[in-house]
Amino acid sequence: MTRKRTAACLLLAISAAALAGPAPWYVWVSKTQQHTYACAQVMPGPGWEKAMGPYQDSHCEKLIVAK
Repeated sequence: MTRKRTAACLLLAISAAALAGPAPWYVWVSKTQQHTYACAQVMPGPGWEKAMGPYQDSHCEKLIVAK
């Protein structure tokens, strides 16, 4: 019984991961150098804050439009 439950949980976890979409991209601005920008999915470091986004692409050009 335990093996069946473990296998079912594993199958559920794998199928949920397969349905997950890519993480959105954001434009980040440096807190110390105000005109320094970066496009990344996660904060580049403690000295950065989110400026714009979310975007679909790694060039931060295609905005994600909420429906």
